[in-house]
Amino acid sequence: MSSHAPTTAAPGRASAPRTGLRRLRAGAPAPGRRRRSWAGWLFALPALLFYVVFNLRPIIENVQYSFYQWDGIGPSTFVGFTNYVHVFTEPQLLDSLLHAFYLILFYTLLPLVFGLIAAATMREIKGKLTGTLARITLFLPQIIPGAAAGVAWTWMYSSNGTVNQFLHLIGLGSIARPWLGDYTWALTAVGFIGTWLQTGFVTLLLMSGIGGIDASFYEAARLDGAGPIAQFRHITLPGLKQQIGVAVTVTIISALASFDVVYLATQGGPGYQTMVPGIAVYNLAFTANRVGAGAALAVVLALVVIAVVLPLQRLFKED
Repeated sequence: MSSHAPTTAAPGRASAPRTGLRRLRAGAPAPGRRRRSWAGWLFALPALLFYVVFNLRPIIENVQYSFYQWDGIGPSTFVGFTNYVHVFTEPQLLDSLLHAFYLILFYTLLPLVFGLIAAATMREIKGKLTGTLARITLFLPQIIPGAAAGVAWTWMYSSNGTVNQFLHLIGLGSIARPWLGDYTWALTAVGFIGTWLQTGFVTLLLMSGIGGIDASFYEAARLDGAGPIAQFRHITLPGLKQQIGVAVTVTIISALASFDVVYLATQGGPGYQTMVPGIAVYNLAFTANRVGAGAALAVVLALVVIAVVLPLQRLFKED
């Protein structure tokens, strides 16, 4: 009989698997996984630096400026919450916040209503060419810069502009007026510019949501005798909950932070009838040399946006 000596593994080779097993049981990441994690942070580092320098740092400095009285050039004086008191006690600044909330009606509610109607209607359109042309027509205002839209609508709202010419054409010339110069109707006229800009975006967003709804739901509803209105109420609206939430969030932020359209159309006039927080911040910081007050209004506006958006995110959160 031949005896075989037991074979023993080399100490280094035997300990490595056991050490690795002990490390995994202890929850420590493997060396290769740790290296991949650091590599990911290195790739993200340039974008993170840009965000800190150009986004986070200005926000922190703006909050700091809001506690000082400063003209932007000379020495500054710490005044605590005095600038915030001015925001809520000066009628012009407080009215600018109220005007921004009024614009939500035109930037959010009307585009959402028009977008739902247009998206539901185009779902029924069978011709591909007709549907494509409708999408292009609706989305066209979205690719036009807000500044250009403000200038174009300034011409259209003038005394001899397209709007008044159309009113004369349909027999309503008695209500024609220079809309952006009217103290009563200027803010409403600016709001309709926002409606024109936002409707295409909302419509395409809702159409993408409708495309994701299972067509068998509509087929089953038709077999059960449900008409278009019942299908819209019980299938389309519940299926668009997420898209409606996104549309409402984006358009409300656009309304509260509006600047370019209003500035190019009216610059906050006539008087202060179309003054919005964005223009008020600009005027305080660069015209009235009240950098601290402008910074305080900007902080208040940011807090208002957060206070409005966060509940909406919870409301439209998918079950």
